[in-house]
Amino acid sequence: MSELGEPWQWDDATWRGHVGQVRAGRSLKPASWPGGAKVAVALSFDSDHETLALRDGDVLPGKLSQGEYGARVGVPRILALLGRHRAPASFFVPAVSALLHDGEVKSYVDGGHEVALHGWIHERNTALAAADERELTLRAADTLERLAGTRPVGIRTPSWDFSAATLGIIRELGLRYDSSLMADDEPYEILAGGEPTGVVELPVEWIRDDAPYFTMDRFTSSRPYTAPRDVLTIWRDEFDAAYAEGGLFQLTMHPHVIGHRSRLVVLAELLDHISGHAGVWFGTHAQVVDHVLAEARPR
Repeated sequence: MSELGEPWQWDDATWRGHVGQVRAGRSLKPASWPGGAKVAVALSFDSDHETLALRDGDVLPGKLSQGEYGARVGVPRILALLGRHRAPASFFVPAVSALLHDGEVKSYVDGGHEVALHGWIHERNTALAAADERELTLRAADTLERLAGTRPVGIRTPSWDFSAATLGIIRELGLRYDSSLMADDEPYEILAGGEPTGVVELPVEWIRDDAPYFTMDRFTSSRPYTAPRDVLTIWRDEFDAAYAEGGLFQLTMHPHVIGHRSRLVVLAELLDHISGHAGVWFGTHAQVVDHVLAEARPR
């Protein structure tokens, strides 16, 4: 129980204050996508690699090798698949992952993809003091800028863990967008205390993330209960609905998860399905943000 009592004892100002701290503002869904496309497809990959184990202090070889698979096998397969479809994507990279795997960030840039922030070591922001979260985020931005040659313009918080300090750090860094929140299917402007921030949200959702379907941990109840082909059905339905609505289809994946053979087949078939439609525009998250902001600007 907090010092303000149980939630059912809060006064209106208290619960309204919590809800209004970070909120969805105006929709930024454009009337059309570049080139008159009917749907925008924003593919993203969180290149977590070994940082999931390192963050938790798990430094034994077994768990670290599971993350190493993402860099060693998953990333090359993903880049080859994206290249065949000429589909630019966004790679959200913890700085420690970038430092561990020499040349990986450059391979993203050389492939025409975006490199964006994903924390320092996949830390849990809500477990950190605000000063520590800020220091790690700024240090990560400096690292990615040095390795990619350009400063990141967007962020996805590790594990989509958005603390009370996160939005202020995003604004201090001058980032154009976040991709960690879930208030819509379409892009929207983030409000802080009811006031527009100018920061664009490209919303995520667990149903459009590979990890909930495929994560395996032998010491907990986390098991891959969903067959890869069933996930293909879900994602295909998500795309079809976005296409019918003229909206955004955003997908979150991880090289150490989707990069396995039976799962990459699913992504390959999904991209074949998407590419079989007329009026599809593939854009990085940054490109999507540039377009929706240009469309929202008064003419």
